[in-house]
This record gives sequence, C-alpha cells and structure tokens, in this order.
Amino acid sequence: MPPPEEGLHAATPPPDACAAEAWFSARGWTPFAFQREVWAAMAAGESGLLHATTGSGKTYAVWMGALMRGTGAVGLQVLWLTPMRALAADTTAALRLPLPALAPKWTVGARTGDTPSAERARQDRRLPSALVTTPESLSLMLTRELARDELGGVHTVVVDEWHELIGNKRGVQVQLALARLKRWNPKLVVWGLSATLGNVDEAMATLCGDGEDGPGGRRAARRVQGRVDKALLIDTLLPADPGRFSWGGHLGAQMLQPVVDEIERSSTALVFTNTRSQAEIWYQLLLQARPDWAGIVALHHGSLDKAVRAWVEAGLKDGRLKAVVATSSLDLGVDFLPVERVLQIGSAKGVARLLQRAGRSGHAPGRPSRVTLVPTNTLELIEAAAARRAALAGRVEPRHSPGKPLDVLVQHLVTVALGGGFVADELFDEVKSTRAYRELTRAEFDWALAFVERGGDSLAAYPEYHRVQQVDGVWRVPDRGIARRHRLQVGTIVSDASMTVKWVAGGSGGRGLGSIEESFIARLNKGDHFVFAGRVLEYVRTQDMTAYVRVGSKKKGVVPAWAGSKMPLSSELGGAVQELLDCAAALLSGAAPHEDFVDIEMQAARPMLLAQVRLSQLPQSGRLLVERYRSREGHHLFLYPFAGRNVHIGLAQLLAWRLARAQPNTFSLSVNDYGLEILAANPVELGDALQATLFTGEGLLDDVLASLNSGHLAQRRFREIARVAGLVFSGYPGAPKSTRQLQASSSLFFEVFRKYDAGNRLLGQAESEVLAQELEVERLGATLRHLATLPWSFVELAAPSPFALPLLVERLREQLSTEKLKDRLARLLAEAEAALVAPPPAPRRRRGRLPG
Repeated sequence: MPPPEEGLHAATPPPDACAAEAWFSARGWTPFAFQREVWAAMAAGESGLLHATTGSGKTYAVWMGALMRGTGAVGLQVLWLTPMRALAADTTAALRLPLPALAPKWTVGARTGDTPSAERARQDRRLPSALVTTPESLSLMLTRELARDELGGVHTVVVDEWHELIGNKRGVQVQLALARLKRWNPKLVVWGLSATLGNVDEAMATLCGDGEDGPGGRRAARRVQGRVDKALLIDTLLPADPGRFSWGGHLGAQMLQPVVDEIERSSTALVFTNTRSQAEIWYQLLLQARPDWAGIVALHHGSLDKAVRAWVEAGLKDGRLKAVVATSSLDLGVDFLPVERVLQIGSAKGVARLLQRAGRSGHAPGRPSRVTLVPTNTLELIEAAAARRAALAGRVEPRHSPGKPLDVLVQHLVTVALGGGFVADELFDEVKSTRAYRELTRAEFDWALAFVERGGDSLAAYPEYHRVQQVDGVWRVPDRGIARRHRLQVGTIVSDASMTVKWVAGGSGGRGLGSIEESFIARLNKGDHFVFAGRVLEYVRTQDMTAYVRVGSKKKGVVPAWAGSKMPLSSELGGAVQELLDCAAALLSGAAPHEDFVDIEMQAARPMLLAQVRLSQLPQSGRLLVERYRSREGHHLFLYPFAGRNVHIGLAQLLAWRLARAQPNTFSLSVNDYGLEILAANPVELGDALQATLFTGEGLLDDVLASLNSGHLAQRRFREIARVAGLVFSGYPGAPKSTRQLQASSSLFFEVFRKYDAGNRLLGQAESEVLAQELEVERLGATLRHLATLPWSFVELAAPSPFALPLLVERLREQLSTEKLKDRLARLLAEAEAALVAPPPAPRRRRGRLPG
C-alpha cells in the first residue's frame, strides 16, 4: 500500500451519541431505544445481533455505532457484508449520507463482482474507510499477499441479512473470514442484522461466538430486539369460485383479473412469485390483460441482464413503475419507498419468506406493511390462513449453519496460504473457533491439508493439485498459475453453467438480455420459440456459450424451467395448516355446532372441505389418513403427513422400497407438500407385521440410501463440492467451460476417488449433503417417528378425494401432453362429482391397523 496522505483522518475525532442524535433530529427523526442500545453496546466493544422488522432503522443503528468506534488510523476500518450485489449500491448510498456531518474525512466504497476495474484499481491504491462487499469478495481479498496489512485495521464488521447467509456455505465462508480477522484484531466487533429468524440466539452465537474461548479470548455478545410499532396486514385475494376440487395452478386464470384490479388500485405494487418461470408467465398475463401497461409494468429476476435489473430497480425507487413481477431477487433489503403493497402469487411456503416479502412495502419506520396472498389452487386458501396465523404468532423458521463442510475448508486453506501463509496448528485452532467447525477433528483438518498439499492418494502424480507447500514452517502457494485459478474461483455459489442470451447483430446491436441454463438451450432447435425477459423470442443459433435470438413471430413459446424451482413447505407452516384442518374437522363433524370458520379463507374453502368429508375424511394430526383407490392404472395409496415436498420424496421412496422388499411389486410415486401417492401394479397387502415395520426408524439411513439411486444423487452433489474445493476449474474470463465439460470433469473425479481413494472425505460429504439437504433426513426421521405413534384411519375411495386429486395430477403431468391431461382430468372430475351426489355407500372406513 502507498504511504497515507498526511493528516488524513487525524484531525477528526469520531462522533459520539450526541452528534448522532443531532443528525437524526436535523432530519425530523428520533432514535429508537434499540438504536441507542446498539450504539452503547458497540461503544463498549460488544458484538451482537440486531433483530428487528424490515424498514425499522437497523442500518443506522449499527452504522452510527461503527462511526463512533472510528480511530484516527488510515485505511479500512469497517467492513459491511451483504448477501447480494444488488444491495451494495443502496447500502453504500445510505452509509454515505451522514458522513458530511459526522465523519467528513471518511469514505465509503463498494467492492463486488459488479465493481468496475477502474474502481478496483483505485481501491487497490487506497482502500476506503468503510467497504460494502460480499462474502465472495471478502474471501478474494483474503487471498492477497498483504491481506493482513490491508484488513488488520478493521475494527467493525456488519453482516447484513444474516438470516440469508447462516444456513448455507456462504455463511460458513463468512464465519471463516471473521475468524481470520479476529486473529489479526482480537478486539474486532461483529454485528449481524436480521428481520426473520426463528432461532435468534443460535444465529447470534454462530456469527459472534457464544462466550467460549477463542483466538480473541472470551467474548460476550448482545442480543438487541428492535421493537417498533409497525402494522403488518396479511390478507388474501379470494377466488370467485374456489371449487370443490383443485390442483396445482387450477385457479391461476381465475385470479388474473382480481390481481389486475388490485394493481390498478395501488400506486406501486410488487408481485412476487416463487420461481422465475412463474414470473415470466405472470408478466405476460398482466400485459395481455392490460396492454396499456407496457412500459410501466416490469419483470425482475436473477437471470435477467444486470442493466435490465438496474433499470427496474431505479424505476421502483423513482415511482415510475406501476408494478414489478419479481422473484426472490427483490426479497432482501433494497429500499423501495414508493411500494405501497405486495402481492404473493401462490403460497410463500414459509413464514420467514412471507414476512420478508411483506417488508418490501411500507419500507420505513411507522409505515404499514401489507402483503396480499393470491392462491393458485383451493388448498392454498388453507395455507394462506395458516401463514397469517403463524406470522402474527411469530412462528418463524429457524436457520442452522452447515456442519464442517470440508470443500469450503479445502478452499479456505488455499485462500489463507495465498494471503500471507499459515502455520497449521494456529489455523486449526482458528477454524475450530467457528460454529461450523467446532466439531472438526485434527484428523479431518490434517486430511484437508494433505489434500491441498498433494491431492490425496489418487492425485499425487498431478502437479496442478499440489496447491500448497510448506516453506520454513509456513504453508504457502508456490505456483502463480494455481494462485490465479484459485482467485478466479473463490466462493461457494455454484449453479449450472448458463448461457448468455443476446439479440442477433442488427437493430438491437447484439445487446444482452440475460442468461439461461445451458441445459434448456441445448434442447432448442433453430426457429423454436421461448419466453424470456418478458418477450417471446425465436432461437437462432449458439456460439461461444451465447444463445442468439430475434423477436419471435409467434404469440406463445415454451417457458424455461430453472433448476431447483420448487420450494418445500416449511415445518412451521405445515404444522399451522394441520392445526386448521383439525379445527375444520371438529366444525364439519358437528363437534362444535355453534361455531363457524373464523378465517375467510377457510370459509371460501368450505365446499372443498365438505367434499373431502363426503368422500373420505379430513387429515388430522391425531391419526394418519390412508386412502385407497382402484383405477385402471392400478392400486393407489394416498397418505398425508404434511411434512413438505422434500421429506415426502424420501418417504415415498422409502415406503415403496420397504413394501417391495416384503412383497415384490412395481410402483409409481407422486408427492406434494401435503402428502404422497404410491401407485402399485398389484394389490398391496398390509398385514400387521408389515405395518409394524413400515414406519420404523431402525436402519433408516441404510434403507433411504437403498431406496434411492443414492450413487447418482451423490455424484450430482459432488459436482458442486468439486468446484468449491477447486478440483474443477470453470474457465478463464471470456472462455468459460460448458456444463458438459464441468460435469464430465467432476464425474471423472468422483469415479477416480471411489475406485482408488475410497477414504476421500469429499465423497462422504457428498452423501451427507444428499441426506441432509435434498432429503432432509433429520426431518424425515422425525416424521417417521411421529407416524409410527399414530393410529391409522383407512378409507376406500369411490373416486379421488379433493386431497388425492392434486397428487394424481402431479404424476399425470409428467406422463401426458397438455391436451391428454385435460381429457383425463375431465374424466376424473366427472367421476368425483358423480360420487358426491350418489347415495352414501355402506360404511367402508376403518380405524386402527390397515386390513391385509
């Protein structure tokens, strides 16, 4: 670093609480008690977590505290970590606002993947006083040879939207970076900001430490709860005709005009969807309904070009846009004051996500937040009522840190070796001081170190995997090529390779529209039409990982389906739905004759609930409803654990495997958030012995792995691990590798390790992540234990029940064309409606054990 400018910062003492109060007062504001509490805690050198509602003033609570801790030293003093690059610009502007009055010599800069090279060069010459950055950019800074000189003066770190990071490997990356900074400055103060956490104390301990001895000594943390009177309104847009039978997306067309009407009545609205595909579809629907809204209704999701997203965000801030259809790309704390209300298309699937999105409206202290739920099927009416109850009761989902991911550790070892080097014993203690690696053994650490030193047992002959070398007791990276490749790939965000979508050269000058996963483009032929960036496009050609398109000549096209689209129902929301169904069962059975549904959503769902009671029973928490139905396809079993899609995937596979082990059979499976369907070619005989073992937790892991194609799942998960661990290089700027190349490389490593390095711990991590993340095996085990305690309520169906029909449709969608599905659905509905008006059959319901 060059010598500092003489006198910089030296003549300006840090502001105190009185100066902060005066700055607030000059703007007509009065600090909240929780803001003053944070200022005092930070002044005393305490770390902590501020948990407060969105738009309540969290930013200035910690920023004022950071300014008060300022020193006369030159260089970087405050790091502000944000999970999204899109937040960096807004945050930087907010931090700069009080500087002229409170710290005129201070500077604030941003450093993310979007930062221009000229700005990076300026920062390389002299870092600002405070830097807004992402976990990936901070890790990249740690790879610099002079990292300790540049970052050792940081006295305060703020981690914004901590709930968004804690549950994934990016949060682990933050923990490791903080441990490094604490070694360089044991008095480092760390504060997290969050609005939606169900386990605040655990989240705080993960970020700040829980009082145990570490490199910085014994440290206490302060939890501050920001209590601000802020109205939260959660309501539901009711369909005119919910119907007695429903399935995924069944109400979508019916809800279009009501959504248009609500947007019309609002000054500015955000319309949230859960997937990018859904966002593209709803944007098209809105413009078809209101062509005059072209130019004032916009689309925003993470696959759109950065310039497009920036234009949309600016339009929201300026109040120029009537509505924006968005995904989670606008979930987090971007400040859009003009937004009057939020509409959520479909269920939010989680209480935290619902609260986060509600907070996008009324994003200022004292302004109410309003979110309107738009059900796309009748069952989502029940979810809407349950979500409101859970949100108002504060039943928010917890977030937990991953446990000692070795791929992140392997990457971190190379990062620290580049950033000045490390001594193994010291770094082991440093890594173990984090929550994520507190159970890390020395054997595991030594394995990771040996892996980056010589590539493990199977890669020793390849020099490019000899990434670190011990010199005079210090581990360093000796090869400049290895150093460059590592710096280009620092981070834990791994997604399928995407292709840039551009206009063909011509009137639009080859401008970019965004990016789509390569696997989707690979299925297109020249002349095919698809929907992207709010337009119908015609595919022209692919060249150099770029898909060239022109304006489509057709009105419709296929909508891309991005990987990982479906969100599972959370445990908290699933439990709230089950509670409502218990109440409904009591009301509809006459057990509570003088009461009626309190929630308007439940009143609207009454015809569907009555149909379920007429054909079967309502699923209840005190017993397991099992429906059996015979069709020309075979023998159907429907079960309703309400444990969420991911758990039901594992549960359906597990039950089918256990049934087939006892009685050879052929099964087809279908799941949704409420239950699962097992379709058997032959009748399923459920004797007492089989029933006793069907839900046992004994041998759960072995049975789950045996019931699934676990090798394929682990190999797919290993692709991510291989890239994080630096085994697979995604390419140099301007020359990225294709998905096929990356998959081939990771598959080769997987097979080599499996055959010649069976003890490779990254293989074990792949299997563990499949169980923990894709199948939620802990939640699956808890579901099995709960189901094993329940009596069974068995119903023979004359026709599909309202709860069974969505499971049938879910499976048929994978097998039939749209037209054939419509025909089949019409027959199923006719059969169900006929069963409703037919005379009641002789009782066929049994409780207790299923008959053989």
